[in-house]
Amino acid sequence: ARRALHFVFKVGDRGRSARFYRELLGMRVLRHEEFEEGCKASCNGPYDGKWSKTMVGYGPEDDHFVAELTYNYGIGEYRLGNDFLGITLVSSQAVSNAKKMGWPLKEVTAGLFETEAPGGYKFYLKDKEQLKQDPVLKVTLGVSDLQKSVNYWSDLLGMKIYEKDEKKQRALLGYADNQCKLELKTVGGAVDHGTAFGRIAFSCAKEELPNIEALMKKENQKILTPLVSLDTPGKATVQVIILADPDGHEICFVGDEAFRDLSKVDPNGDKLLDDAMAADNSDQWFAARKMKKVSA
Repeated sequence: ARRALHFVFKVGDRGRSARFYRELLGMRVLRHEEFEEGCKASCNGPYDGKWSKTMVGYGPEDDHFVAELTYNYGIGEYRLGNDFLGITLVSSQAVSNAKKMGWPLKEVTAGLFETEAPGGYKFYLKDKEQLKQDPVLKVTLGVSDLQKSVNYWSDLLGMKIYEKDEKKQRALLGYADNQCKLELKTVGGAVDHGTAFGRIAFSCAKEELPNIEALMKKENQKILTPLVSLDTPGKATVQVIILADPDGHEICFVGDEAFRDLSKVDPNGDKLLDDAMAADNSDQWFAARKMKKVSA
């Protein structure tokens, strides 16, 4: 059984981002890790310097879709494209929190509010009581050719088609009824990934990974990172393969068994993030020299 795991966001302002996910959305830090050099599978983008990874969500990654916040020290902002169109979740508490915090909030339809995380990433909040199961309903990605994308995700990656609306040029797919879904929406032209391009991750049985790689080779589909093992200091080593769909959306498949071990909730996650932010003097260093962090 394949599982939807997380979406990767690059963040330039780690402090404001942490406030948004923790205080507005009401998510908690599940784990936080610091790395001295870039990831072999480009988890932090095309950068080779120091970076951090913070997993935030409403519950353990075993049964919740979460956000991975990657922070590259020294990079202050990223350019958005039209590739990531939003995450939709159910939480009247998040709507209430946004109003109390004075965070910009726009009602797009009755009971559905649009807001933006730092960096411009859109979130859609349904003003209903938060679900006991995972409140994260769907991730919406922009596509240039709906049918071509649906064929890729359903025929090659085995997703079930839950809805398809030709008039609105959208489709909803997923691996299981009780999991976060993937919504594909036509953007009316080419998909631009900017420099903020994200990545969506799924798990599968470890023995499936070579089969996925072989299928993509056979079908002449793009493989960004061939099957590789990734180490996290003091934690499990996981095997991953990184693909790209017809519009270049990055897709990570990871071996489920090792990932369940790696993704155990760390009770010290909040403290590790707060300590890392307190020790990060990069903003002051740039300010003292009247310089700005790099814009990617």
